[in-house]
Amino acid sequence: MSADTSAEPAVLWRPTPESIRATRLARFADRVARRRGLDLGDPPDYDAIWRWSVEHLDQFWADVAEWSGVLPGVADDRVLTRREMPGAEWFPGTTLNYAEQALRHAADGAVDGTSPALIAVAEDAEPVETSWATLRAQVGAFAATLRRLGVQRGDRVAGYLPNVPEAVVAFLGAAAVGAVWSSCAPDFGTRSVLDRFAQIEPTVLVAVDGYRFNGKPHDRRDVVAELRDALPSVRTTIAVPRLFPDEVPDGTLPWAEAVADGQEPVFEQLPFDHPLWIVYSSGTTGLPKGIVHGHGGVVLEQHKQLGLHGDVGPGDRFYWYASTAWIMWNIATSALLVGATVVVHDGAPAYPSVDAQFALAARTRLTYLGTSAGYLTACEKAGIRPGDTHDLSALCTIGSTGSPLPASAFSWVYDAVKSDVFLGSISGGTDVATGFVGSSLLLPVTAGELQRPMLAVAAAAWDEQGRPVVGELGELVITEPMPTMPLRFWSDPDGHRYREAYFEPWPGIWRHGDWMEVTERGTCVITGRSDSTLNRGGVRMGTADIYAAVESIPEVVDCVVLGVEQPDGGYWMPLFVQLPPGEELTDELTARIRDAIRRQASPRHVPDEVLAVPGVPHTRTGKRLEVPLKRLFQGVDAARALNVGAVDDPAAVDHYVRLAQERGAR
Repeated sequence: MSADTSAEPAVLWRPTPESIRATRLARFADRVARRRGLDLGDPPDYDAIWRWSVEHLDQFWADVAEWSGVLPGVADDRVLTRREMPGAEWFPGTTLNYAEQALRHAADGAVDGTSPALIAVAEDAEPVETSWATLRAQVGAFAATLRRLGVQRGDRVAGYLPNVPEAVVAFLGAAAVGAVWSSCAPDFGTRSVLDRFAQIEPTVLVAVDGYRFNGKPHDRRDVVAELRDALPSVRTTIAVPRLFPDEVPDGTLPWAEAVADGQEPVFEQLPFDHPLWIVYSSGTTGLPKGIVHGHGGVVLEQHKQLGLHGDVGPGDRFYWYASTAWIMWNIATSALLVGATVVVHDGAPAYPSVDAQFALAARTRLTYLGTSAGYLTACEKAGIRPGDTHDLSALCTIGSTGSPLPASAFSWVYDAVKSDVFLGSISGGTDVATGFVGSSLLLPVTAGELQRPMLAVAAAAWDEQGRPVVGELGELVITEPMPTMPLRFWSDPDGHRYREAYFEPWPGIWRHGDWMEVTERGTCVITGRSDSTLNRGGVRMGTADIYAAVESIPEVVDCVVLGVEQPDGGYWMPLFVQLPPGEELTDELTARIRDAIRRQASPRHVPDEVLAVPGVPHTRTGKRLEVPLKRLFQGVDAARALNVGAVDDPAAVDHYVRLAQERGAR
């Protein structure tokens, strides 16, 4: 039976042979083809390059290492010496340092040392540039300070910081000495931060006194004091001024002193798999898991993702709206690896108006604007036309991630922003610090779809029996190793939690927790999480953080929170609360619940609605029925969404079934 082509999405952008040949990926492919005697097409064909990359991982990554100048001359048989997942062994015997790679472009002349490496944008100040030479000197100074404080390889340096230049300097300084970086955004409450940092026992805490968001100052001095008291491993706190520049807390080292002695950095030469940073899972079923990535894997992966897929390099100005609690901050900072200027933004995504990020793009002459699907959808719903009101002539690419981008938002970008911009929708994860499925300038852009699996990513959709499916939803799986798969989880010595998180139900196969459809045309559609992670605007948080805050309210007996991706691209986050008999959900109680979540967990994860329910259903082992309830509100029939026989109180489910039916009928 022939396909119904009338149902195929609109093609919004097409490359030309000339535009393809001008890309970094085309030049890379031509070099590979000549070196290895391959026919990858003229102009190069993405699908041919992808097939070679996943079938010959050793050759692909050897060529990326050579092309990027990171590890030239490594023989193919010394690239991937152990292929199993988990536990693949990459580039054994090699050494490098992430910070040295991030700062080498000014040293080797690829960029002018007086040109900006960072451009800082804040709600209350004009943009401030930091040159490559200045950044290098500050990193050298901060690394020397860490050494003076006794920080050694493997020690942890933690940042409680917004997206400001100090965060970049502290991270690179820690990487230079071989310390392991980890960060939380200052809008996280004390408990949420301790759930993360207490696990890793940092020796140094770099902390800000406050931040501005939506035009309002937020004093965090009390939180920092609580963190210092509750983290006995911290020997030194380095105080970063933001709201109170003339105040230095007792017993802290002022930031100005930590970077005062500008100098050439000394970079420790580290094994390929030496830990670079610890980022965190969302903490859905308990404490957030500390995910450890290595120097070498991140360096090479970002040369692939940013350089080959994003076509980013020297002369580009790269931005991605992110907090330091989101992996996109790490990835955006990694644009330094390819010689791009990184624009860091301390502020709300839509302040002072919804077009704020497009105004920032015009003001700083961005060539690459990265943001969340939620932000683009909000702009579309607001009816704004940034292309009519802002000079976006420098803008070449818009990146979107965090959640699926609906087809209507694709069309809005090409109608209201810029008709010739390249819009790349990307889906990946904190877990691998990169994308699984994403974009390429070698392929057309179709509304509502991701173009292809990314190079060297053996991605597929599998059904419940572990069979690849095309044209229907399946679990997103990865069948071959990637260099940024976690080295391990922190405090998981035997690897049990790591295997349980990704390699069940199929040992040796990475199951990511996303629903994906691979179309007959090879494009991909991600429809949301198959687990219960809350993912608002790309900022992921586990339900455990919400429950901890809500359960501090005496009137709440039990609760369950859901993050429901909707067909129109919206995201509905309800909180259902069970109250004692005779208690009512008053406006005052609702306000207290919202305030508790805002203060103790995250202001970005305050629920859209708080609804009283007669009960909260659990599994027989006591786990809340988050995923089955979420599926109910996504329109899945109750008989398919959950097994009532596995519920501790089947009668409690009836209320949610009725409510889902009522909402679906509206």
